Amino acid sequence: MDPPYQRVQFMNPSFLEPDDASLLDPTDPHTDDEAIFDPRKRRWILIAMCTALVGVVASVSGLNVAQQAIAADLGASQGQLLWVINGYTLVLAALLLPIGAIGDRWGRKPILLSGLGVFLMSNVASAFANSPEQLIALRVLAGVGAAMIMPVTLAVITTSFPASERARAVGVWAGFSGAGGILGLFASAAIIDNATWPWVFAVPTFLGLCALVSGALVVPHSREHVEAGFDFSGAALSVVAVGGIVLGIQEGPERGWTSFLVVGALVIGACATVAFVRSELRLEHPLLDLRLFRNRGLATGTVNLIVIFGLMFVIFLVLVQLLQAVFGYTALHAATGLLPMAVLMMPLSAVAPTLAHRFGYRHVVATGLLLLATGLTLLGLLVQVDRGYLSVLPGLLVLALGVGLVMSPSTTAITASLPEDKQGVASALNDTAREIGAAVSIALFGSLLNGLYRSNVSDATSRLPLESADVVKGGIGGALSVAGRLGPRGAELLHSARTAWVDSMRPTLWLAAAVAVTAAIYTGAAAVHGPDHEIAEPTPEPDSLAEVH
Repeated sequence: MDPPYQRVQFMNPSFLEPDDASLLDPTDPHTDDEAIFDPRKRRWILIAMCTALVGVVASVSGLNVAQQAIAADLGASQGQLLWVINGYTLVLAALLLPIGAIGDRWGRKPILLSGLGVFLMSNVASAFANSPEQLIALRVLAGVGAAMIMPVTLAVITTSFPASERARAVGVWAGFSGAGGILGLFASAAIIDNATWPWVFAVPTFLGLCALVSGALVVPHSREHVEAGFDFSGAALSVVAVGGIVLGIQEGPERGWTSFLVVGALVIGACATVAFVRSELRLEHPLLDLRLFRNRGLATGTVNLIVIFGLMFVIFLVLVQLLQAVFGYTALHAATGLLPMAVLMMPLSAVAPTLAHRFGYRHVVATGLLLLATGLTLLGLLVQVDRGYLSVLPGLLVLALGVGLVMSPSTTAITASLPEDKQGVASALNDTAREIGAAVSIALFGSLLNGLYRSNVSDATSRLPLESADVVKGGIGGALSVAGRLGPRGAELLHSARTAWVDSMRPTLWLAAAVAVTAAIYTGAAAVHGPDHEIAEPTPEPDSLAEVH
């Protein structure tokens, strides 16, 4: 039997020349059955959803600057500190797809408000945790709440805004999703410099509370209305597949890629992925209709989001260490150094869908990816240990331009490729692509950076005691610690370690630039040589219409 949607072809394909209509065309006949036509209410809906989104993103980025304070106060080991961060992101990534589908089926507003309640309670309780185990458990619970929030925020926006305003609203959402990490890092760094670590949770708590109140007042009730049963097997398999793969990737650099846990998690995740694909292709009403990936909008949007968020996390990984460990900035000073990227990225993300409609998705996104590659290359070429922040700024600004041009059109490409009553699944797919891209990039590029650093710093540690040499080789932070105990000799070691780290940073960034160029080539090739562009639309039958209260 045919899937519950039919594929209809728009009058003009989206990935062709600029004078052809784009997938991001604000006049596309995407149904407006659930749209809110009061502009003031739409504005408040957008504010509420972006507030909730920033709270979710800031909840993880903010804890990065508080790790050492948590370790000192709670006696947490390095492995436990990693799980304070990874427990949240693992649960978030694993639950996105099924919870997005649940929101579509049983109501987006109840899922959103319930998720905000769980998120608020877990963050407040985290501030009073008195052991690493308690904090990890509460972070896992916060990840559950975040998984209930993230896909719904985008689904509410795409279903509440009429077609003429939808792309710009999604662009604003995408801008906050990218810049939220920087804003959370900045706010948390300011708190750590002036207060104790439990106050870091005040930021997501305040944002979550604002989103809860405003969401309860302005978010409309919406859901899909179908007679078919829920795909429980697909939901369970998606949790195991994404969770296993993300767990293996997260633990690989720490435990070793041949450890039992890492190999077991990756194998289980791969097997569950195969089972998920086979299950979804057999069902009439699957959790995610994988046949939709024949649509170039969905396929290229997903690939580009994996790439752009993966490379964004590489940028944060490199720049935070560069500014703090190499240039000697405080956490707040380093976070301030990243703000120009957020300031440039957010408004550009809002207008990028309009640019994509005018000039063509292919041209705008490929240009953004090439700008991203250029920014990464500039960082590799210009940054020097003794040249400071001015050697970073040109590459940082070019990176912001690239990210701003890619992120929101790719997000819109995904949401526009699925029926309106499947926007929870579209949003979850969008968020899952981001989480997988981040996990893969941190594991792979982080391992490459650390491996090159260990090799480059070996000569500088040859005259150190074995224990101190191992600490220095463990990371640039270890070099700072050892150098502080060596007196006058420490300055020489520190300069050597900083030089070794910058020398290791360059090939890491150039590899990341090569990934961006490859994605740009893929975007152009998929546009030119792919099949005629098709968009999934809901079949106009009574049992597949969205119900709005």
